Amino acid sequence: MFDKLEDLLIRFEEIMSELNEPNVANNQERFRKLMKEQSDLTPIVEAFKEYKKSKQDIEDSLSMLEMESDEDMREMLKEELSDAKKRVEELEEQMKILLLPKDPNDEKNVIVEIRAGAGGDEAALFAAEIYRMYVHYAEGRRWKVETMEVEEIGIGGMKSVTFMISGNGAYSVMKYESGVHRVQRVPETESGGRIHTSTISVAVMPEVDEDIDIKIEDKDIRIDVMRASGNGGQCVNTTDSAVRLTHYPTGIVVYSQTEKSQLQNKAKAFALLKAKLYDMEQQQRHDAEAELRRSQIGTGDRSEKIRTYNFPQGRVTDHRINLTLYKLDKIMNGDIQDILDACIAADQAAKLAKMNE
Repeated sequence: MFDKLEDLLIRFEEIMSELNEPNVANNQERFRKLMKEQSDLTPIVEAFKEYKKSKQDIEDSLSMLEMESDEDMREMLKEELSDAKKRVEELEEQMKILLLPKDPNDEKNVIVEIRAGAGGDEAALFAAEIYRMYVHYAEGRRWKVETMEVEEIGIGGMKSVTFMISGNGAYSVMKYESGVHRVQRVPETESGGRIHTSTISVAVMPEVDEDIDIKIEDKDIRIDVMRASGNGGQCVNTTDSAVRLTHYPTGIVVYSQTEKSQLQNKAKAFALLKAKLYDMEQQQRHDAEAELRRSQIGTGDRSEKIRTYNFPQGRVTDHRINLTLYKLDKIMNGDIQDILDACIAADQAAKLAKMNE
């Protein structure tokens, strides 16, 4: 590990030196690449520098202890030695985590797709509540939320909704939300007071940027344009601005009507299609890599039940990490950071264990 850290430190110093060269500022592409690499390396380099300083503090304290005869001074040196040793252990664990292979998609924006599953109208109502939960969470982090596609039902529910969350590192935390979410509660329409179980599925996909080559052949696509419509089919737009794309090879159909311009809806629809095709590639690769699946929390399967929201008991349980929290109201209002932090910690622990095998 330490040889690799020394190499990273040397690379970091090379980057800093190159950034100070006058000609680099004139090459925007090179400048951006170096700044990104510098940003990625900074946490591990700073931790390694502090580690080396703490190791030196240990050596200095040991040397001074050998020469010091005053008991008060010896006690102070022993305390400093203990603090330095503790900090070295903390930094070793921190550096191991920082050296874990990075998910190349972690810094990207995300496209989230929520679909009502078993449970009819109750599932659609829950889908709308989970959508609002994510919106509140994103807004709390000052991330931008943009609706791309939505199919509503008249009572305030959503059969499906697709939206983009734009923010630094959005995918790194939101990726843990993919899977089946289950709700247990008494529906408002239930006169007998029986608890019903309904489900929704959540898919989290990284936004596909220009660095990723997803080719879509013209012959593989059908583009339909139509008038956007609201609930009950009423016309909400007098021009053919809504766009539907059908991708023949995969059968994927995407629809966008949230913008007034057909051009904007077309761009949104293609962005969503690219994200779905990229996500399909990622899932196929993931399914083929059994070793990777064993090093992650859960199976990574879209059909995996990951969480239960039990309203009568006011609890939320994440089944992948055996975490139960009794603050359902706060969670439904967007307070999901504790769950996400626990998922990240469990994922890191699993990968560290795999690395140490």
